[in-house]
Amino acid sequence: MARAWILPMFFVVVGVLVAAARIAAGSPVAAAVSLLLFVLLAGLYSPLVFPRSIGAVEAQRRSAVDGRPIVYWRPGCKYCLRLRMRLGRDARRLNWVNIWRDPAGAAAVRAATGGDETVPTVVLAGRPYVNPDPGWVRGQLPDRSRF
Repeated sequence: MARAWILPMFFVVVGVLVAAARIAAGSPVAAAVSLLLFVLLAGLYSPLVFPRSIGAVEAQRRSAVDGRPIVYWRPGCKYCLRLRMRLGRDARRLNWVNIWRDPAGAAAVRAATGGDETVPTVVLAGRPYVNPDPGWVRGQLPDRSRF
């Protein structure tokens, strides 16, 4: 799980360094703004912005019961972040599997993509879709009244 935090921590460290340089240059407001921007960027690329991940086996079981798509993702992936942000609140209606935390999830993605760990990979009714359009994914969600 430590590697999921490498990029966010890098952003924080760079933000602190940039802020320190701006303070040394006599610009405390610019330092505060820079630090805030880097911390926000770190937050966006952290695992915290994604719904709670579950294991691939559990996601497959849940998907078979409720028909919700499975999203295989990994922290730091800009395409995963794009999908997550564009889905908004609807993201909670999918089964999310972090392939860095779940070896079975990583194996499922490799099987679906011909050996690569290309994410996001969305599996709907047993069929994988690599980096699908977020609007299409939203359209595949089961009716809200079932939940």
